[in-house]
Amino acid sequence: MPKTKSPTDRWAWVEIDLNAIRRNTRAFKSLLEPRVQMMCAVKADGYGHGAVACAKAMHAAGADQFAVATLKEGVELREAGITWPILMLNQSPMESIDTLVKYDIMPAVYEPEFALAYGECAAANNKVGKYHLAIDTGMTRIGVMPDEAVELRRQIDFHRGLECAGTFTHFATAEVPGDWDFELQAQRFADVISALRGAGLETGLVHCDNTPATILHPEYHYDMCRVGIGLYGLQPAATTAARIDLEPAMSVRARVIRVVNPPVGAGVGYGMTWRVPKRNVQVATVPVGYADGLARELSNKMEVLVGGRRLRQVGIICMDQFMFAVDVNTARSYRPSFPVAKGDIVTILGRDGNEEITADEMAAARNTINYEVVCNFGMRLEKVYV
Repeated sequence: MPKTKSPTDRWAWVEIDLNAIRRNTRAFKSLLEPRVQMMCAVKADGYGHGAVACAKAMHAAGADQFAVATLKEGVELREAGITWPILMLNQSPMESIDTLVKYDIMPAVYEPEFALAYGECAAANNKVGKYHLAIDTGMTRIGVMPDEAVELRRQIDFHRGLECAGTFTHFATAEVPGDWDFELQAQRFADVISALRGAGLETGLVHCDNTPATILHPEYHYDMCRVGIGLYGLQPAATTAARIDLEPAMSVRARVIRVVNPPVGAGVGYGMTWRVPKRNVQVATVPVGYADGLARELSNKMEVLVGGRRLRQVGIICMDQFMFAVDVNTARSYRPSFPVAKGDIVTILGRDGNEEITADEMAAARNTINYEVVCNFGMRLEKVYV
């Protein structure tokens, strides 16, 4: 039975194991040659795990730099005392340039107008604006086209307020063995790097490997790897599971807030999609709902853990609560044959005894990926670090 002390304002919380974060970081660091740096992605509040606390744990375990998706995320790290290099994995609006310069956050760059405005602001503040050149090698998301990269650099390299600190791309299919599109992207990126250097242009740190590519394609580690979901203990794909051992860092728990023994035929939840089929069935309420990341589409399809045993969730998941059922007489219908009580700890994601509900299990039931599961849980629930 989990023994974490629950928050007092609401009996629902996310547990984050920082030792697991450190162990996962070291596991990825061990894949890299000593000269290769590791950039840790802590965007989306550290994939729901808490960006500041995770960044500090990752740096203690060997992280060199950090990546965010928005300027606000970068500012949060700086204001929390994170002094290590931070890359924003996008080119921000022109209006954000003053803040980029003020907080020394490196943007991705792929348009000359933005780059020159950024350089002007940096020079006006007696700084050099470092950036990473983004190359679109085929994902069609962000970046300069490969055949335009040299010309872009020639348009902006004269500016004394600019410094290319890195050049990167992002793979779309790195987890697929022998994928033609992956190899094409990798070749295009290699050609761009060769062209830039052939033109006498500095590339800074060259990086292209995301989490699955870091695991499966060491030939493309270059100067730095960008690792994301794996740091939090989740596999980016089934193809990587045999190559690296990872430990999930997130658990989601709550306490039972109400238990009733409704009569046979009583409906449960909106629409009464589940009705009590027999006598001596308990229905327990838990203060977690779809506003907390527990997707409504899991209604009547998921299980939770209480006392190391699986219990069936019943009824439509509400915005702030859900219900589960216990047959107190038999283990046949709802599995456990013991009553639950107000205050009992319910594990929604994570381990309890010998049973475990994983992000992959929950993702499969939702037809999504584990990334979305943990990000969603991290939005509203209070985080408790263990």
